[in-house]
Amino acid sequence: MANTHLTELDDSNFDAFIAQASGPTLVDFWAPWCGPCQMIGPVVEEIATENAGKFSVAKVNVDNSPAVSSRFGIRSIPSLLFFKGGERKDQAIGVIGKSEILRRLEALI
Repeated sequence: MANTHLTELDDSNFDAFIAQASGPTLVDFWAPWCGPCQMIGPVVEEIATENAGKFSVAKVNVDNSPAVSSRFGIRSIPSLLFFKGGERKDQAIGVIGKSEILRRLEALI
């Protein structure tokens, strides 16, 4: 992946990443075959690049990470989960705008 500010997570590294994230964290649960996921993907990448050091941003491919997806009850994608201090604080399902994603992240600062 070209974006160095965006971390790919799976069942093996999810917990460690969430535990070490210092500030608000956005995790995009997606799949390559999901049309709406392809729409929101570039927005998530922009947020990761533009807010490096302010927010942690990661993606989880639900096809490759069944345990994490199941634990958080991911049934519809894209699903955006917002974490702070290792705990899920907010969630959005479906395509939402960049300003709404940023508003939710800012609320966790």
